[in-house]
Amino acid sequence: MTERPTATAITDDPYAWLEGTYDEKALAWAKEQSERTESELYDEKFERSVQRIKKVLDAQDRIPMPTKRGDYYYNFWRDAEHRLGLWRRTTWESYITDEPVWEVLLDLDAFALSEGAEWHFAGSQLLRPAAGQPHRRALLRLSPDGGDQVRIREFDLETLDFPADGFDLPVAKTNVSWIDENTLLVGSATTAENTTRSTYASSLQKLVRGQSLEQAETIFSVDHSHVAAFGFYDSTPGFERIVATDAIDFYNSEVGVILDGEHRKIQVPTDVQISLHRQWLLLAPQTDWTHQEQLFSAGSLVLAELSDFLGDGRIAKVVFTPDEHSSLESLTFTANYLLLTVLQDVASEVRVIDLNDNFAQSILPLEDRMLSVSVGAVDDEDEESGDDYWMTVTGFTTPTTLLRGAVGSEPQVIKKSPERFDAKGFEVTQHFATSADGTRVPYFQVSMRDLALDGKNPVLMDGYGGFQHSMTPGYAPAMGAGWLSQKSDSGRRPVYVMTNIRGGGEYGPHWHRAALRENRHRAYEDFAAIAEDLVARKVTSREHLAATGRSNGGLLMGNMISGYPQLFGAISCGVPLLDMQRYTQLAAGHSWIAEYGDPEIPADWEFLRTFSPVHRLTDQPHPVDDYPASLIWTTTSDDRVGPSQARIMAAKMMDLGISNVRYHEPEGGGHAGSTDNESTARMLATSYEFLWRQVQ
Repeated sequence: MTERPTATAITDDPYAWLEGTYDEKALAWAKEQSERTESELYDEKFERSVQRIKKVLDAQDRIPMPTKRGDYYYNFWRDAEHRLGLWRRTTWESYITDEPVWEVLLDLDAFALSEGAEWHFAGSQLLRPAAGQPHRRALLRLSPDGGDQVRIREFDLETLDFPADGFDLPVAKTNVSWIDENTLLVGSATTAENTTRSTYASSLQKLVRGQSLEQAETIFSVDHSHVAAFGFYDSTPGFERIVATDAIDFYNSEVGVILDGEHRKIQVPTDVQISLHRQWLLLAPQTDWTHQEQLFSAGSLVLAELSDFLGDGRIAKVVFTPDEHSSLESLTFTANYLLLTVLQDVASEVRVIDLNDNFAQSILPLEDRMLSVSVGAVDDEDEESGDDYWMTVTGFTTPTTLLRGAVGSEPQVIKKSPERFDAKGFEVTQHFATSADGTRVPYFQVSMRDLALDGKNPVLMDGYGGFQHSMTPGYAPAMGAGWLSQKSDSGRRPVYVMTNIRGGGEYGPHWHRAALRENRHRAYEDFAAIAEDLVARKVTSREHLAATGRSNGGLLMGNMISGYPQLFGAISCGVPLLDMQRYTQLAAGHSWIAEYGDPEIPADWEFLRTFSPVHRLTDQPHPVDDYPASLIWTTTSDDRVGPSQARIMAAKMMDLGISNVRYHEPEGGGHAGSTDNESTARMLATSYEFLWRQVQ
């Protein structure tokens, strides 16, 4: 197991003692503050909220989302009786019934009893069997605390046990794939020598059964200043190869294929995103790219045959070109088609590209633009159903539906989730606010149709605005149970607002780049503009306006607290980045320099300081009574951002005399914030109840 991440020593910061994740004094402070928050918040009403949220998380009639492997459909499931969960599988004939019969492969609760320790399921990877044979072996990712570090263990799908001679890799940040029954491709940050500054693996190794990681052959390595060495073995029959990636930073990579020991780099600019599928090479430039005198615009998708491109650089087809309203959200291959999910002003559209008919395109008919649609191939290697796809349809007030279709025919409803909260009378509308530089920024509003426009409605704004991550409509039972199900003393139902601010991917790479580095303030101006628009439209007012965000969204919330306190009545700031001078020294923070900037470069620190909340508190002080009620929360086991930035922000606010700040830090949960349905319900209820009591 790698050492728990620490920061380089600092001596001139009065809050430096809070950086030691497991330092006794720091933990005692976090425990004291958490107990204070719980003593004020955890009453009968809070417990009712917890149970309301937990009920929807544990519901037996949830859709068990499947993954097809061979003849079976696999699923991981948690409920009230199985806190840690069940890894299980069933047949198609059983899956489509109202009550499928599942074969339990691993009961994580029973496993915890036998091991004397809890392990949290974080995914599986099955070994491709010989043609016509069933799957017999799997690699399981098991986390000790919900963090990013996992133990890799081999599992026998016939005996339903861990074989005595099975692969068993120590807890670390690890990526792994099968090469064959006795060989793995492994990238594991187990020692300082094979760990980058970003805390990920710096090399790829071939690990043969019976070897230790120290004995494994290193086949690829990257500079320790880069983010990581990533790799996988493509076992597709006829296309076997190792794909090795040097992730230079978060948005620049060099990708190559290793065939018969020869490494062949794919020669494109480092900001062109690369993916491979069978003979196809997909290239997605993030800035305009000229290749062989042809211009490919940022956000486009270019298709080539890998052998052609490695030979003479030949391109087959540009299959997607964005405009000012559209962006490519995702893609999936069936046996004969490429399916693209495109956002048009944040509304979903699915385009079908025929790989055998000169890349002819068609569009899958969809009914409601306020719903989000995602598609994924069922099993593109299945001889009978290789062109089948899963489709999920979801909306803010529309429960998720799972469909299965084949290209060229109508998809059929397979499972439909029932309503989890009372959405009667609610409607979904889309609006646009004008940001400080004149940019129109979209947001969705979920509110009662007869909403009184008198400025007195409790509103919760949700935001992220980073890493080209798109926020799209979706049915969120826990949010519905925890927020939309509330009712004020005067009988008002709350409003939920999802923001699509710059830094995200809603309009493609240019929307993301508009808020990078020195332009980060645009994301915060966008969020503030939406807050002001809600007030101008008389949906709400400052005292009734709450906001929430996590991770990079926590940085957004930190900047609302420190830069725009006059706009909000309450804020929940979760697992956040907040100290932009120290973030690169903490956990995986070094990997995000391309997004934010490098504080070790003076010119970068000059702009980083302007959106570093712990510095803005004193650089741009406001009267202490102007700050919104603030809940700052994290987990001790967060090994992606780390808990120290949240601790320091809360402590500094308290020392400045800001009396309405509260802090909460449970131990388990990692960056996700929770490890099971109970802890998820308590995490969400803590945030929702804190906000509701301030702004109702």
